[in-house]
Amino acid sequence: MFKMTRRAAIVSLAALSLTAGAATPAFAQDKLTFTLATSGSETDQRSVAMANVFAPMVASFADYRPGYNGTLFAQGTELEAISRGNLTMSIASAQEMAQFFPEFSIFATGYVHQDAAHQVRVFNDPLMDAFKAKAEEELGVKLLSVMYLGRRHVNLRQSRDELNVQTPADLAGVNLRMPGTDSWQFLGKALGAAPTPMAFTEVYTALSTGAVDGQDNPLPTVVDAKFYEVTKQIALTSHLVDLNYIAFSKEAWDGLSADQQLTVQRAADAAAAYGRLKQLDKENNLADFIRSNGVEIYTPDLDAFRSHVQAQYVGSEVAATWPDGVLDQINALGN
Repeated sequence: MFKMTRRAAIVSLAALSLTAGAATPAFAQDKLTFTLATSGSETDQRSVAMANVFAPMVASFADYRPGYNGTLFAQGTELEAISRGNLTMSIASAQEMAQFFPEFSIFATGYVHQDAAHQVRVFNDPLMDAFKAKAEEELGVKLLSVMYLGRRHVNLRQSRDELNVQTPADLAGVNLRMPGTDSWQFLGKALGAAPTPMAFTEVYTALSTGAVDGQDNPLPTVVDAKFYEVTKQIALTSHLVDLNYIAFSKEAWDGLSADQQLTVQRAADAAAAYGRLKQLDKENNLADFIRSNGVEIYTPDLDAFRSHVQAQYVGSEVAATWPDGVLDQINALGN
């Protein structure tokens, strides 16, 4: 497993101005550059929130330069880029954090987070302090805020006549695209499917050609990525109330003044709140649009899925990495 300690002391401003993606420009510019890498599109709600809310709030002292669709750094490599000093920001998943710190997998476990509000309570609770500190000290990544990605559902190429998903047993042998980290692959198996690692940017083509049978994402992502064009059904499994962290270079953070740090933190929280409300609104209103494009949407046996998925984690190597008592603390913050 790859781990990196925080980088050495900051080199000169002039040298940093020559580094691709560096957070600090030359003196002549007298303005910082915040680069952000994401696998999402420009119209992805997280991207929109950062561009429309975060960027204007920091504009007095920083230029915001996003790279969409994995064009700046490939999905899964952004945190390493931040750690190396080649990138300022990313929109990072708990699954990606778990590649460095396995205990983060608890935040990527099926049916643990209850809803968007629960995610925020967990992120702001003292139980997160040790997680955040470790990310800062050993990876050089500061987690600023939590973004709501949505409830993930199983989205398949087959029609319901060909494959009617009611329980995990119905997903046996289904080639389900999941991101490539261990946490994602474990969740795919826990759902009963045969998970296939694949970058997000490759999913549409893989669905259209039949290279995979399906994918899992929230409804807004299904629409944004136009997966409804190449799939025929969505089983509303709600197996993961998914989140992302606004991840920021600790080295860049330490180079900010106290007022700038406060502004960056407020901007991140405001962007996360904006994106959360927009994403919830989209989730509540997109089903009819998806159905109008010929995709069946239905609710399977959620009790069967919940009990099966959670049972897969009990006694597993994944759960063995979780700090004692943290799961109980997370549950206690629920409704």
